[in-house]
Amino acid sequence: MMADSGPEEIAVIGNTDLTSAELENNIKNTMVEIEKWTSLLRKMEISVGEAEKRTGKNTVNMQEIYTVYLIETRPVDAVTEGIIPAPDSLWRRYSEFELLRNYMLVTYPFVVVAPLPEKRAEIVWHKLSADNMDPDFVERRRVGLENFLLRLASHPVLCNDKIFYIFLTEEKGWKEMVYETGFQAKADSRLKAMNAAFRVKNPDKRFTELKHYSDELQTVVSQLLRVRARVADRLYGVYKVHGNYGRVFSEWSAIEKEMGDGLQSAGHHMDVYAASVDDILEEEEHYADQLKEYLFYTEALSEFVKTAWVDIERFKDQKDRDLKEALISYAIMQISRCKKGIQVWTNAKECFNKM
Repeated sequence: MMADSGPEEIAVIGNTDLTSAELENNIKNTMVEIEKWTSLLRKMEISVGEAEKRTGKNTVNMQEIYTVYLIETRPVDAVTEGIIPAPDSLWRRYSEFELLRNYMLVTYPFVVVAPLPEKRAEIVWHKLSADNMDPDFVERRRVGLENFLLRLASHPVLCNDKIFYIFLTEEKGWKEMVYETGFQAKADSRLKAMNAAFRVKNPDKRFTELKHYSDELQTVVSQLLRVRARVADRLYGVYKVHGNYGRVFSEWSAIEKEMGDGLQSAGHHMDVYAASVDDILEEEEHYADQLKEYLFYTEALSEFVKTAWVDIERFKDQKDRDLKEALISYAIMQISRCKKGIQVWTNAKECFNKM
């Protein structure tokens, strides 16, 4: 759990019931504290320690196998004082990470929210299992989920969100608290507004350029990952073919007396070489996952551009309505004042006629 910090307690934001002006004010107040608390990581160690398969019933009461991930947190101040307490821990499903990110997207439309690792393996060399229950894939996803939490915890705004803190520290009741914010209804209305606005409006050139950049980056990274997958396939074939050498040399050694030991040793070296490709390509997959993170970041950036433009359009519409109302009210006030002036002078005229 997070240690008490007295007057330096982190400000909590993220109430989706706030108006845009109130939310903006909260953000400004939070940014003032950035020098003190640039991230939640200054107070809490966060890790996703392991993954575990479980069996249970889904929402339609059918049996399913799913994976849960162990989130561990530990106060930093205890560690720096030389005390290593047992971490607080809880289990979360991938779908809960998705819910957290969706909440963040709706609550903080002005932030490029870090992406999640892929739910199912995509753009992989064909010898690698695309099964989302495959141990190697689950392990890579565990690493990706940990990275996702660390990116949120290091963000100067998102790290202070109350719902995020509860996600890390309270296993039960978290989903209910998320839905109580009403974010889902706002997400639905925002999606409709976003689709409508982006179809009929012409965004600012800077937004267009940013969207174009994210699309191009997505294309380049996708191509790089596909090329890498094809190269991995060929590399896998080259290495595994050496296993044939190993088999041939081993068979040959059985019929040779003087050359037998040498042939057997050569066959062993070929077998070891052939088997080494699995570890090599698995290590490569780690770097591919880093590329994939930014592939998914391009999607987050595109979403940000759309959301930001929708909010600008909302501001323009609100500005037009408010200023129109203000100007009409001002004109009515002036008309009313002029009418009073006319009445005064009319009365004065009658007084003059009686003289």
